[in-house]
Amino acid sequence: MCGIVGYIGKNNVKDVLINGLKSLEYRGYDSSGIALSDGKNIQIIKSIGRIKNLEDKINNEKLINAYKGIAHTRWATHGGANEINAHPHKVGKITLVHNGIIENMDYLKTKLEKQGYKFKSQTDSEIIAALIDSHLSDNTLKAINEATKEIIGSYALGIISELDKDCLYATRKDSPLLLGKGNEENFFASDITAINKYTNKFILLDEKEIAVLTEKDIKIYNDNLKEITQNIQKISIDKNSNSKLGYDHYMLKEIMEEPIVLEKTLKSYLENIDKLPDLSKYKQIHIVACGSALYAGMIGKFLFEKYANISCTCEVASEYRYKKNIYDQKTLVILISQSGETADTIAAMRQAKKENIDTLAIVNVKTSTIAREADIKLFIEAGPEIAVATTKAYILQVAMISLLAFKLAKPKLKDPKKIIDEFSKTPKIIKNILDKKETYLNIAKQIYQNENLFFIGRGLDYAISLEGSLKLKEISYIHSEAYQAGELKHGTISLVHEGMPIIAIITDDNLKDKTIANLREVEARGAKTFVICKDNLKEKETDITVPNTSDFTISLEIVPVLQLIAYEVAKLRNCDIDKPKNLAKSVTVE
Repeated sequence: MCGIVGYIGKNNVKDVLINGLKSLEYRGYDSSGIALSDGKNIQIIKSIGRIKNLEDKINNEKLINAYKGIAHTRWATHGGANEINAHPHKVGKITLVHNGIIENMDYLKTKLEKQGYKFKSQTDSEIIAALIDSHLSDNTLKAINEATKEIIGSYALGIISELDKDCLYATRKDSPLLLGKGNEENFFASDITAINKYTNKFILLDEKEIAVLTEKDIKIYNDNLKEITQNIQKISIDKNSNSKLGYDHYMLKEIMEEPIVLEKTLKSYLENIDKLPDLSKYKQIHIVACGSALYAGMIGKFLFEKYANISCTCEVASEYRYKKNIYDQKTLVILISQSGETADTIAAMRQAKKENIDTLAIVNVKTSTIAREADIKLFIEAGPEIAVATTKAYILQVAMISLLAFKLAKPKLKDPKKIIDEFSKTPKIIKNILDKKETYLNIAKQIYQNENLFFIGRGLDYAISLEGSLKLKEISYIHSEAYQAGELKHGTISLVHEGMPIIAIITDDNLKDKTIANLREVEARGAKTFVICKDNLKEKETDITVPNTSDFTISLEIVPVLQLIAYEVAKLRNCDIDKPKNLAKSVTVE
């Protein structure tokens, strides 16, 4: 969940590294640091907090005339957020930055301490630096290879060795890292966005490969230290994706982009639904994901079961990989991940593949691990998502899994053309929904001073409620829970108090009266209730409504409402909306 970037070349090293870190700050912002090298000296500067703090500190330092460097922005795992634990770490002749978690750090630390190494930080990363240094004689490449074979866990490493004046090293296992190839300059980074300003030529580093970067060349070696052929890809990214384009926050910009990216993602499939994979041979589906992607999966589970009549489970990736899973050759495992680098989801995918079970990925980043390893891949066209709390990527995940369910259910549906038409109209419907910002601000003003809140719903509406609740708690820090409307009275209603906000989602005609009855129960205990429903189910003038469409598209209409309410609440509470405390965008560690 950290971000790393490295550079060797004739540009201003400090500027390249800082620009890269700013693009990677969504991956962690507890602390940051850079290491600069002129071939003889190494200058390390670190700071706690945001990249701006590091930049200010660097500007007050006299810098060496560097031609290479490495940098890191941290989401703390081992040890608190302070300058001692901040990266880069230097031990002996090795300076490095690290993304990942080393599981056998205690064993390695004890071993290295017996060899005379002493450690200043609480991090597993400093132990890696010592481990490489302990293998160092006259060959850095060999030392890195031998050291990484002792490591149990995940790592993406950027390394400066004092044995080698003219190169940088990079290697990875279970953590993302790619290389950028320029004109007499070369790069490595956790994400393309850190270096796409300088090049559109990238090499996707595979597991356990080691890259040696000089100004003029990149060489890659496998774990037997045999040089391998490079596969250079040209990838272009819209430069506006890193700009707020006048919006106050990236999150708001990304919410407002939803109609555009939805139309882009849906268009080709709606023109020819057969472009989607045929899932009719499968008798059961396992959907595996984390966070918002999990809640997108829950919507898929509802649709697969109700309309395609296929058994479907939806499970947290970190639990799935440690439980007994019942497979047969007619099982499909669907993985959902925005980044394609979610560690637990990758592990679940690999577990399924070991059992020779087909895997299908819904993913945003085409260069990611999940995109490269899944048997079938469906790409959403969200583009880069900068705000930590997902919005446009989530809605596209919902759209894609809803399309899959629709195609599988199509032979059983009375009027499939009507549903295709609903999908086609959804971008315009969402545009109209987003234009009602004053409505959502009015609700936000009524709830932002509370510290506890419930979302309730039944069936599909419960799955939608989970995402609404998560979005609110992520960015506003209000304690929010989503509950099945009928379950609230079985104990949890004891928490309801005078003036407590409760948001109900009602889109199912058959369950409307049941949910309304549950609302009356909480209103009798003093709760202040808000209803978000289809326009044909409206009861009060204060209800927020969206157009009446089928289960396949209704969640796409409700979710933007919940996103904007969460946004307005967080804004009223003066929260750091794009970078909520304790969170990172891409969870690349267990």
